[in-house]
Amino acid sequence: MEHSEKTSGLAVSQLADRYPFSLLLKRLIDLLGAAAGLLVLSPLLLVLAVLVRSTSPGPIIYRRRVLGIGGAEFDAFKFRTMVADADRRLQTDPELARRFHVNVKVPSDPRVTAVGRWLRRLSLDELPQLFNVVRGEMSLVGPRMISPEEAPRYGGHLARRLIVRPGITGLWQVSGRQTLDYGSRIALDLKYIDTWSLRLDLVILLRTVPAVLSMRGAH
Repeated sequence: MEHSEKTSGLAVSQLADRYPFSLLLKRLIDLLGAAAGLLVLSPLLLVLAVLVRSTSPGPIIYRRRVLGIGGAEFDAFKFRTMVADADRRLQTDPELARRFHVNVKVPSDPRVTAVGRWLRRLSLDELPQLFNVVRGEMSLVGPRMISPEEAPRYGGHLARRLIVRPGITGLWQVSGRQTLDYGSRIALDLKYIDTWSLRLDLVILLRTVPAVLSMRGAH
């Protein structure tokens, strides 16, 4: 990964040189939007935390190790939607592991709890990522977050993929979510980066609410 990280660092610098004001404004919007969201949604976050805790043993928050800007790893926060030993079950069930490897998601995953399935359908499990946005690890809008294990799937496009922060929502979220195959998700990530503008971010944000409420592609 050393070469990729150096290339990513160069690409990040070039992007900052090209759009200094727009990127600064994007970060300001992220910070203010996430802080306001946490303040307004704090009662809902508390209720959801109680639901997760009271209906399934295990931690309230699941920490997913993912790649951030420039390839730096961080923990993305989500409300836990699976049973506590979900990772062990994946390792001990070859068929489940095979299905997971195809798209990094499993439709009707048996490890998902009843509350977790509801949280996923409405994308409420992702609300704790507002904390990641405040911390500067994520953006309100951006490419999908990917794990270090997914990085090789991007091949020669990886450095380009890592020049921006992953987003809570993005083109993938408003284009079908899990109904898309993995190649389509990569294409949408790269399209977002290549055509990025503040106007595009605004359009995606406006399209996110109806996309979430439709529950299309959510599982």
